[in-house]
Order: sequence, then C-alpha cells, then structure tokens
Amino acid sequence: MSPQGVMAVARVHEGTPAEAVRAARDAGWPLVVLDRVQDPGNVGAICRTAAAAGAPALAVLAGCADPFGAKAVRASAGNVFRLVIARAAWADLSDLDTYGAASSGGTTLTDARVENAGVIVFGSEAHGLSRGDLKLVTIPVGGGVESLNVAAAAAVILFEIARRKAA
Repeated sequence: MSPQGVMAVARVHEGTPAEAVRAARDAGWPLVVLDRVQDPGNVGAICRTAAAAGAPALAVLAGCADPFGAKAVRASAGNVFRLVIARAAWADLSDLDTYGAASSGGTTLTDARVENAGVIVFGSEAHGLSRGDLKLVTIPVGGGVESLNVAAAAAVILFEIARRKAA
C-alpha cells in the first residue's frame, strides 16, 4: 500500500523578529533560535519539538535551512505553522539574555537557568555556534559519546524548560 501524495497551496505568514520576541516574552519562554542548522530535517524536527514543548516562537539566523521548505514542513509534521517563525540577525537579539547549547564547556543543564533566558540558540552540528561570546549550556553525555544530534539536544533542553515552567 502506498500513501497518496498531498499538495497544498498556502500563504505563509513569516513573522518579524520583533513579533517572535514578543510572542516568546508574552508566553514566558525563551525565543528558540537556530544558528546555521542546515539540515531541513533537523529544522523541522526542532519546530515540532518546540511546538510540543509549548514554545511559541522560533527564529532562524543566516545559513539555516528554510523552515517552510517541503522537507522541513514534513519533518515538523505541520507544526511549523503553530509557531511564530521569523528570519533574524544577531542584531535583532542583542538586548536579550542568551544561552547557546554546546556539546562541552558550558554550565550543565541541571544548573543553567535557561528557562529565564530571553533566547536559547541551537547551532550547526558541523560548526557549532557562530558566536563565541554566549553563555553556554551543556547536556552531559556519557559512554564516550561526543555529543547529541542538534534536534535531540533541542528536545532535551526544551522539555526541561517546559518541566521547570510547570513546577
């Protein structure tokens, strides 16, 4: 059995950086930001996870895959349309308290107050974060594993934020 294809034509509202920041602030969430995440499957998976955790908004910086591209929309299971999505630049985020997720060298997730941040940034698996001056949060991993996939790391951190907000 083969599933039938689906086709849709829709007008997509892409938010402004200010709208994304406002949506995040109004909900008491950090703005989820993707920094050079090039795999549309990861972009879509992070959109899906952000929506599932309760985050209201996501911004993509230069070098990211298009969150409204076909593969990203499929990977998000359509949840990209539940978020305020904006294309942003670092200058749009300059006045916000920012944490960047890093595979090592940061405050452990247990100790980092990421739920109070204005922004949480997830970077490229190949190149990491494009800025070196961010406060870092790290998920400790064991067994000789170097790091988590960016979508998996985002899931752990975003659901930890949701858990803390619910407590």
